[in-house]
Amino acid sequence: MFRKLDKLIIKAFIGPFIATFFITLLVLVIQFFWLYIDDFVGKGLGVQVILEFILYQSAVLVPLALPLAILLSSLMTFGNLGESFELVAIKSAGISLLRFMRPLFIISVFISGIAFLFSNYVIPVANLKSRTLLADIIYAKPAFDLKEGVFYDKISGFAIKIGKKEANDSVIRDVIIYEQGNPLQDNFIVAKSGIMRVTENKRFLEFNLKDGWRYQERGNVYARSNIEYIRIGFNEYKKQFDLSNLGFSSRTADSVNKNNEKMFSMRQLDKAIDSLKKENAQTREQTLKDMFNVLPFNSLLDSSWNRYPPDSSVFARARNFNELLPDSARSNVNEMAKSTAGSIRINAESLFQIMKDKERNLRKHEIEWHRKISLSLACLVLFLIGAPLGSIIRKGGLGTPLIFAIVFFMLFYFSSTTGEKFAKEDSLTPFAGMWLATAVLLPLGLFLTYKAMRDSQLLNKEFYNRIARFFRGLFRQQS
Repeated sequence: MFRKLDKLIIKAFIGPFIATFFITLLVLVIQFFWLYIDDFVGKGLGVQVILEFILYQSAVLVPLALPLAILLSSLMTFGNLGESFELVAIKSAGISLLRFMRPLFIISVFISGIAFLFSNYVIPVANLKSRTLLADIIYAKPAFDLKEGVFYDKISGFAIKIGKKEANDSVIRDVIIYEQGNPLQDNFIVAKSGIMRVTENKRFLEFNLKDGWRYQERGNVYARSNIEYIRIGFNEYKKQFDLSNLGFSSRTADSVNKNNEKMFSMRQLDKAIDSLKKENAQTREQTLKDMFNVLPFNSLLDSSWNRYPPDSSVFARARNFNELLPDSARSNVNEMAKSTAGSIRINAESLFQIMKDKERNLRKHEIEWHRKISLSLACLVLFLIGAPLGSIIRKGGLGTPLIFAIVFFMLFYFSSTTGEKFAKEDSLTPFAGMWLATAVLLPLGLFLTYKAMRDSQLLNKEFYNRIARFFRGLFRQQS
C-alpha cells in the first residue's frame, strides 16, 4: 500500500515540478534580458550568438530556478491532494503526513545533491562563458550612431561631429571630420552641409559634402620648417568610412575572467581562500613593520631612552617638549614633525586601503564557497515550507499556491541578497550572511510542518469565515 502511495505522490509531483522549473527558468532569463536589452540592440548579433548566450545564462540561473520550482510544485501537489480530500483519506487510514511526505523529501534531497554538483562543476564554466560573451556584447561598438553636437570616435582613425541632422537623418549640416592618423599632424575637413548614407552592403559610411574646406599638413613632422600647410576648397567632396570594424565581430578569450571567484569550484575556492589568508597575514605583519619606517628615531629608540631616562634632571625640569629644544631649532623641528606626521597619515591610509581590498577579496571567495552549499540546501528548505503549506491551504492549481509561492520565494530571495550584501560590507561574517535565508526559513518550515501534522486551520479560509460569522452573530445579539 505504501508503495502505491509513494508512486501516487511522486507522479503528482513530477509533472508540476518540470513545468514550473522551465517556466521559472524562462522568467529569470527574460528578466536578465530585460536588464541588458539596450546592450543587445544594434550590435549586429547573429542568432547563433544569442542562442549561445541564452544557453550559458540559463545554466547560470538553474540554482535559483530549482528552489522556486520545488516550492511551487510541492504547494500545488499537496494543495491538489488536499482539495480532492485525498489527504483526508490517507490520514484516516492511519498514515501520518510525515510518512506521506517522505518520498518527496527524498526526491528533494536528490535534487539538492544535483543542484550542488551543478553549482560546483557546471556553473563555473557557464559563468565564465556567459560573462566573457556578455562583456564582448556590451563593449561591442554600435552599428552606427551619430548624434548632433557630439564627436563620434568609434570609426577607427576619425572623429566626426555633426552640427545638425535633418528629420530624415540623411541631410547633415556643419560637419567637422578630424583625421586621427598622425597625432603630430592636424588634418581635418569642414563643410557647411552634406548627405550621409550607408552603402547597401553595410560596409561603408559615405559622406557627400558640399561647400567646405580641407586642411592638411604634409611633410616631415619632426622638421617643422619643411612642413607644408595645404588648404583646399571644394564645392563637392566624397568621403567614405570603413564600418567593417563596427559591431560584434571578435570574441575575447575565456582566460581573461578565469581568476574571478565565480569561476571556481569548491576545491579551487578552498585553495584560493587558504592562499589569500596566508597572503593577508603576511601583508598585515609587513604593514606593522612598515608603518613607522618614516620615523628616524624608530631604529634609535632604545639608545635615546637609555641616554635620557624619564627621571633624569633634563626631563624633570621641562614642563613641555618645547623647553627641551633651543629657540633656533623649534621652527625646523615643528615643520619636520608636520611633514613626518603627514607622511605617516598617507602611508597609513594607503596600507589601510590595501588591506581593505585584500579582506574584501577574501570575503568574496568565502561568500562564493558558502553560496554553493546554501543554494543547494535551499531546495530542501523550501520543500519543507511548500509541502505542509499546501496541505494546510488545500487549494490546487496555479491561483492560491502561486501567490504563496511568490511570497515565500521573495522572502527567501530578499533575505539571501540582504545577507550577501551585509557579508560583502563586513557587517556579517560570510557564514552568517549566506546562511541568513536558511536561518529565517527553516524554523518557519518546521513550524508549518508541525501545524500541518495537527490539521491546523491556520490558513483555512472557512476557519476565518466561521470566526467572522461568530462575531457578527455576537454583535447582533448584543444589539
